[in-house]
Amino acid sequence: MRENTTGGRPKGMSREDLLALPVAVDLETSNRALGLGRSKGYELAKRDAYPCKVLRLGNAYRVVTADLLDLLGLAA
Repeated sequence: MRENTTGGRPKGMSREDLLALPVAVDLETSNRALGLGRSKGYELAKRDAYPCKVLRLGNAYRVVTADLLDLLGLAA
């Protein structure tokens, strides 16, 4: 993962990180891949406006990795 120069926290994801993701990922992982903040990502998911397919499983959101990779231009 790349690191943010200001806080040392991981920011974004490398191509290798993205291609190694499981079939579905949590919203936080998808937000990081898309460069979205936590609040904005959850807001979009709640409004059904997230740029990828989001599954609601109980209280959790999951993003279909194939849709995420397609959006990022990394689809196989």
